[in-house]
Amino acid sequence: MTENNTQLTNDTDEISLKELIVKIKEWVAYLKTKWKLIMAISAIGGVIGFVYASFQKPTYKAVMTFVLDDAQGGGGMSGAMGLASTFGIDLGGGGGGGLFTSSNILELMKSRLVIEKTLLNSVPFNNNGKIENISLAEYYIRINELREAWSKKPGFKDIQFAPSSDRSHFSLQQDSILQTISGSIVKNNLTIAQKDKKVSIISIEVKTENQNFSKLFCEQLAKETSDFYIETKSKKARINVDILQKQSDSIRGELNGAIVGVASANDNVYNLNPSLNVKRTPGTRKQVDVQANTAILTQIVAQLELAKVNLRKETPLIQVIDQPILPLEKDKVSRLKSLILGGFLAGFLTVLYLIFWQLYKKIVA
Repeated sequence: MTENNTQLTNDTDEISLKELIVKIKEWVAYLKTKWKLIMAISAIGGVIGFVYASFQKPTYKAVMTFVLDDAQGGGGMSGAMGLASTFGIDLGGGGGGGLFTSSNILELMKSRLVIEKTLLNSVPFNNNGKIENISLAEYYIRINELREAWSKKPGFKDIQFAPSSDRSHFSLQQDSILQTISGSIVKNNLTIAQKDKKVSIISIEVKTENQNFSKLFCEQLAKETSDFYIETKSKKARINVDILQKQSDSIRGELNGAIVGVASANDNVYNLNPSLNVKRTPGTRKQVDVQANTAILTQIVAQLELAKVNLRKETPLIQVIDQPILPLEKDKVSRLKSLILGGFLAGFLTVLYLIFWQLYKKIVA
C-alpha cells in the first residue's frame, strides 16, 4: 500500500513538472510572437533613459570628517577639579556633557536651529567678477533662481537675507522661505553619518548642483555646530569665569584703596608724639584691610586660573580630519547606464503586461 502511494506521488510530481515545462514553452512561444512590440518599447525606454541622463545636471559632493572631542574623562584635570571641590571651589565643569554624544550630534546638525543659523552666515559670492559677502540663504536663492520664480508674487520679490541678520526680526514671508530652504537641504542635499559605532568619527556630506555652495555650506555647518557647543557645553564654566573675574577686579580695587589708605595714615602720623597711640588707629585698620584683601585676592586668583583652565578644556568640540577641497567629486548619471537600464526596465514591464493580459483574457473567457 505504501509503495502504491509513493508511486502515485512521484507520478503526480512528474506530471506537474511536465505541465510546468509545457506552460513555460507556451509562454516563450507567445512572447516570441510579440518580440517586435517588446523590442520597440525597450528601445523607447532606452531613449527615454538616455535623454534623461543627458538633461540631468551633475551634482558636486563636499565631504568633511571630524572627530567628536569627548573630554569628560578629564584625566589630570578631573583630579584637580575634585581637589578644588573639596575646598568648596566650583570650576563649572560638566555643563551640557550629555548633549554632545555621537548620536545626539547627528540630530543636532540636522536641526532647524543649526541649519537656519548656518544659512544666515556670511560667505563670499562671485557676482560677475565682483566678490561680495552674502548669506548662504541668499546664495541658495540665487543659484536656484528662486527670485525669478517670485517675480509675480509682490510679497516675495524684494525679500532679502542679509548676512548675520537678526532672526527674531524676520517677517512671516522670510520665516516661511528660510524654513522651506532648510527643510529642502536636510531632505535632499545633506547626509550626516557616523563612520562606525565603535569610533566617534562623523562625516558631513553636502551634495548640490553648485560646488562652491556645497563646500561653503559644509564648512559653515561644522563651524556653527562648534559655536553652538562653545555656547552651550561650556556655558556654566564661562559664567563661573566671568563671576570670578568680577570678584577679582573688585577685591583688587579694594586692596589698592587699602594700600593708599595705609600710606595716607602713615603720612598723618609722621613725627607724632609716641604717647598719642589713638592717632595711629586708622593706619592699623587699613593695614588689616590690606592683609585681608591680599589673602582673599590670592584665593580668588587661584580659583580664576583653575576656572580658565577648565574653560579651555571644554573647547573645541570638533577636531577636523578631512576638509572639502575644490574641485569636488562630480556625480553625473551615465548615459550608457541610463540607456541600458531604461531599455531593460521598459522591456521587463512590457513582458509582465503581456503575460497578465493573456491570463486575464483566459479567465474572462
